[in-house]
Amino acid sequence: MLGYVHALNAIDEAMRVAIPSLDRLADVLGLARSRRINRSGRVGTYSYTVHGAGCRFVCDNGIEVDVDFAADGSEVFDLWRLRWYGLSLPEPLDLTDQDLRSAVRSLQPLLTEVRPGWFSVAS
Repeated sequence: MLGYVHALNAIDEAMRVAIPSLDRLADVLGLARSRRINRSGRVGTYSYTVHGAGCRFVCDNGIEVDVDFAADGSEVFDLWRLRWYGLSLPEPLDLTDQDLRSAVRSLQPLLTEVRPGWFSVAS
């Protein structure tokens, strides 16, 4: 769990450096929709693909971070996204939903459940 949060923070930093007009990571959706950036591309060591309500980032080392954005622009993720992150690690982790839920609960109040099965990093 913490690895996913750290990776998301690194992506946020890399995107803000590459795109100075980015106030928050969620702004990538608006930039792609307005065609100011491509829906997919590269920023530093990351490739990205904007989708629906979020974006998938893949680091050069193969680690994947997929995140959705809530209406307020906060970053949200579910167990499926956490599982794919774990499977993409150099030493893959294949955790059950129960293991993932337990890990998320152990990190409260750092992580909060914003709606059933969806989590966000507390601000």
